[in-house]
Amino acid sequence: MTRPVPEALEALLTEYVELEERLADPSVHADQATARKLGRRYSELTPVVRTIRELEQVRSDIDAAEELAGEDPAFAAEAEELRERVPGLETRLTELLLPRDPHDASDIVMEVKSGEGGEESALFASDLVRMYLRYAEKHGWKAEMLDATDSDLGGYKDATLVIKSKGNDLDGVWARLKFEGGVHRVQRVPVTESQGRIHTSAAGVLVYPEVDDVEDVEIDEKDLRVDVFRSSGHGGQSVNTTDSAVRITHIPTGIVVSCQNERSQLQNKARAMDVLKSRLQALAEEKAQAEASQNRRSQVRTVDRSERIRTYNFPENRISDHRINFKAHNLDLVLAGELDPLLDALAEADRAERLASVGSNG
Repeated sequence: MTRPVPEALEALLTEYVELEERLADPSVHADQATARKLGRRYSELTPVVRTIRELEQVRSDIDAAEELAGEDPAFAAEAEELRERVPGLETRLTELLLPRDPHDASDIVMEVKSGEGGEESALFASDLVRMYLRYAEKHGWKAEMLDATDSDLGGYKDATLVIKSKGNDLDGVWARLKFEGGVHRVQRVPVTESQGRIHTSAAGVLVYPEVDDVEDVEIDEKDLRVDVFRSSGHGGQSVNTTDSAVRITHIPTGIVVSCQNERSQLQNKARAMDVLKSRLQALAEEKAQAEASQNRRSQVRTVDRSERIRTYNFPENRISDHRINFKAHNLDLVLAGELDPLLDALAEADRAERLASVGSNG
């Protein structure tokens, strides 16, 4: 006899049908934000519903084959073949029902800062920025540099950029780059090294989802210090004769956000405020995550921004991610934007960890 669908899955099937009906209503699409939200949820549920229905069909076919097995032995063999498909479908359904990161479809703000190592660290920071820009270009994403402080040799002491996808996919920029936050270490012979010795330096990467509904994040103007200054180009040359660049300091947290990419002071301030709100939202979520998971820290992604996550070894053309013991001797390709094999491995490790967690809790 066919098993009844559990209540939780029945609720998903009902929600899916309701979403189909709403998305078929032309009036819903008059509000693009609502239509986009419903569309993303529909896309999220589609593989779940397909798997539920496939599992139901296989179990129904098993029941029918077993009833006919007494008359024809061939149906007994068919029933056995069908039973072998059930565990795989159940595993797939379990994976699909794992809680999704609510920000997976979000765009991101990324900050890259040089660390110990002086000019060499700043040059490495610029290498990382170029790596992410090339990766964004390969995926058809739009990358915008909001602010940068140049070093004497053309590197970046710090840089802030926004990376946006062009579609409404469930897996957006955050889904791919959320594991990049942490300390990135480089081992190579610096251009400033006359003896040819290999040095080790590092740069820090901070990545957080760009908040869609920035009006939901409230900021007291009394908590802000706003400074204006002249925009500067690469190498420090002035590119603007007015004080259009804006630096905002959030006094309670010490967070500093600068923007000099827009043409006017008002535009730069508005853009900097958006970034600040995203930073504050990410900070609040990280705090909640840390408090909720004190007994189990994620292997792949933690809230500890000082964690050394990766080493870029130039002499051996090797890249190593220390969280998942990933190693590859294609550093040149990675720096050219070929990050997908590494990012796929990180996503798979995260998925496996979450799946194991569900199993241990069950």
